[in-house]
Amino acid sequence: MAIRNLRYGDDEILKKRAREIETIDEKIRELAQDMLDTMHKYEGVGLAGPQVGILKRIIVIDLYEENTQYILINPVIKKAKGEQIVDEGCLSFPNQYAKVKRPKSVVVEALDIHGKKIKVEGKDLLAQALSHEIDHLNGQVFIDKIEEGTLEVVSDQELEERRKAKS
Repeated sequence: MAIRNLRYGDDEILKKRAREIETIDEKIRELAQDMLDTMHKYEGVGLAGPQVGILKRIIVIDLYEENTQYILINPVIKKAKGEQIVDEGCLSFPNQYAKVKRPKSVVVEALDIHGKKIKVEGKDLLAQALSHEIDHLNGQVFIDKIEEGTLEVVSDQELEERRKAKS
C-alpha cells in the first residue's frame, strides 16, 4: 500500500477530537493498511488516524508477537483497572521519551475492519498502547501526561545504539 506522512509535535490536528467512522468501506480498509505500513516503517507499536492527518476514529497496534496486530475502529475504553508507570514514546514526537501513568489493564470495545463488534482485553504493553492511541483520538498526546522531570530527548545516534544493544 502506501506510507502516509506523519504529523508531528505542535500540528493542530493532534489536538483535535477525531470523528466516528460511519461506514467501513474500501477507503477505510486502505487507510488501515496504510497506517499499518506506516507504523511498521517507523518501528512503532501503535498509530492513530490523527497522526497521519485523518480525523477519524481508527487505530492500529502491533506488539510484534504472534496474533498481536489490531485494527480498531471507533474504539472506546469501557473498563480500566490498576496503574503502571511506563516508559513511553510517540511517532509524532520522535526521539522524545518519558514516564507516563497508564492503566495496568483495559477493556476496549470497537469495530473490526469488517464492521463486527469486538472486545479487546489488554494488559501491560497492550493496555498502554490502547490507552495511548485512544488518547490520540481524543486530541490528547503523551507529552501532556508525562511524569514531571522524566522527559528525555535522545539523538538519532543514541537511539540507534540503544536498538543495537537490544538486538
